[in-house]
Amino acid sequence: MQLETIVREYRHWHLAIAVTGNALFVIGSVLFFKIFETWQTLAVWMFVVGSALMFVGALGEVTKAVYEKRERDGG
Repeated sequence: MQLETIVREYRHWHLAIAVTGNALFVIGSVLFFKIFETWQTLAVWMFVVGSALMFVGALGEVTKAVYEKRERDGG
């Protein structure tokens, strides 16, 4: 399966990945508050995984935009 097909036909997946990443990032950030000190290791991992998922989701959107621009420009 080509990357273009994956990006175009499964757009909902990279959006879901990005939203999941955002949620993990926010929850992980909240867990950095002093009151949740015992959860700090989990917070770090949620922050890291959430950031990575946000990055993957953004890459999917960028790739989709590149394909759409190429299509609009006739290439």
